[in-house]
Amino acid sequence: MPTAARPLPPHTHTHRSVFLSDFHLGARACRPAPILAFLRRVRAEHLYLVGDILDTFHGGQVHWGAEHDAIVSELERLAATGTRVIYLPGNHDAVMRAPDAAPPFAGVELREALIHIGADGRRHLVLHGDQCDRRMMRWHVMTRIGSRADAALRRLDDSLQRRAGTGRAGPTPLAALRTAANALMTLGDRFERRLAGLAAAAGADGVICGHSHKPALKRVDGIGYANCGDWVDSFTALVEHHDGRLALVATAPEPAARPRGAETGAFGPRDPGGFTAGRPA
Repeated sequence: MPTAARPLPPHTHTHRSVFLSDFHLGARACRPAPILAFLRRVRAEHLYLVGDILDTFHGGQVHWGAEHDAIVSELERLAATGTRVIYLPGNHDAVMRAPDAAPPFAGVELREALIHIGADGRRHLVLHGDQCDRRMMRWHVMTRIGSRADAALRRLDDSLQRRAGTGRAGPTPLAALRTAANALMTLGDRFERRLAGLAAAAGADGVICGHSHKPALKRVDGIGYANCGDWVDSFTALVEHHDGRLALVATAPEPAARPRGAETGAFGPRDPGGFTAGRPA
């Protein structure tokens, strides 16, 4: 059975690889403080930015401040000091999929998808995941509509909590509505099964993605399925240890801000099937 994501320790933590997705820098929903804190504590040989890091397609007001600038500076510093940083665009930063697109940050590689070979030899297809949405959901206009709807729900949620005199102490009915809408758009496990099929077709042992904002670490149709989660609600990252194990780690400004019941766990390094869930070491 999957286990809960382990909280990240306060000190610097070193991994072979770190996979992060869905910062949504520039959107109202972005929470830059925990992103910046995480980047300043974690060191890795490889850092994969698995899409929707920049939110360039929401069509509304751009929300940007000093912490956003600091995140960009930290990513560039990591790239300049020996970390291989790879940016794989998603649907909210799809402009960087253009053939002539330049990397958004200095020293960063720009790829749409690639195969990551783990320390244990396993092959992981890495991509944002929107490539496996239904055709209608891949239209740019649907990304813009979804972004504006999410922003409107968050504004309403904030207003209702202020009137009630409450903070972000835990999941709210509107947060549950956003989660249900996102699940409907990705068609639940069909999204995961399509990604697993794509990985199998590429000759990979597993797939690592983002997009759904639902952190997970499990097997789907015999293929390892790992979802990084997001930094809007779940505040999770996927990490690869130096022996090839994959695990989810979690951090949040408020402990209750993470969705309850998220599917999380770890992949053992030498399991016969390669992706049996187990407790992170």
